[in-house]
Amino acid sequence: MKTRPFFSLLWLLFLLLSTSANAQTDKGKTMKHPLKRIVIDPGHGGPSAIAGKFYGASGKKMEEKDVALAIGLKLRDVITSQMPDVEVIMTRTTDEFNSPIVKANKANAAKGDLFISIHCNDVSPIRHTEITGYTTKTIKRKGKKIKKKIPEYRTWYTPNPAMGTETYIWGVGKTKDKEEALMENNFSDTAMLVVDGFDNNPAMKMINSMRTQEYANRSRKLAETVEEEFVRSGRVSRGAKQRDEKGIWVLQAVAMPAILIEVGFLSHPEEEALITSEDGQQQTAEAIARAVKRYRVSLEAQVNGTALPAGSK
Repeated sequence: MKTRPFFSLLWLLFLLLSTSANAQTDKGKTMKHPLKRIVIDPGHGGPSAIAGKFYGASGKKMEEKDVALAIGLKLRDVITSQMPDVEVIMTRTTDEFNSPIVKANKANAAKGDLFISIHCNDVSPIRHTEITGYTTKTIKRKGKKIKKKIPEYRTWYTPNPAMGTETYIWGVGKTKDKEEALMENNFSDTAMLVVDGFDNNPAMKMINSMRTQEYANRSRKLAETVEEEFVRSGRVSRGAKQRDEKGIWVLQAVAMPAILIEVGFLSHPEEEALITSEDGQQQTAEAIARAVKRYRVSLEAQVNGTALPAGSK
């Protein structure tokens, strides 16, 4: 029947609006806690022979995979200590290789409410050259011998001054991929039963689009908050960003709000010293945890229709 998709759409919208209304009505009875499970993904992992192109950056003191794991484990411990009602799932706890597909599958199977991937940045050193002199070379040109001066160069490299933290969300150009991930992993059984053929149903597509936009807003808010906390801790921030054209595959493949944090540059001597030290790694984990706590407070206020506590912004 032609009217069925229309009534299905109305019914699904009713379910969503009812959920929101219940949050308002029941706020004096039961507060909703939308952040129950966090997936932490220490980037890369495993030996280079197995990881191949996914091996990650190498510093003079540590590899990216090892820094990411150390900070990821510390972040897990801080969150568990400060938010004991939140479950933390790790995509890895040892030096093992998982492809981005495996990482995304682990996160989706865990039905996480938030995905945080930890990485390090790296850039090539700056190449310098200067002419140190000339040599004379005889060459033939149009049957005549001529002498030509050939410059001699000296080449050297200096560390690239690039430094600072960056936090990424998936690019707007990858929204369709995110919608597909949500469609495959994040719809309730009730929603699936309401509409026959939910994969191609206009109502489901509209609901899915709305949810994708909401997750994009949450991810952006958290990314900005993470960078704010880094600045508060004395770090240089390069800002919250999107990588539109190339995208970051794992961020759009997980059916939840998702961010990827570049905790610093292994190619910058001072920053490498910080993020490879126990104190620096703990400081980094605590800054991220503070951002997550602020995000959680804001999210709970939003879904429960309550005011933000004083000083929580």
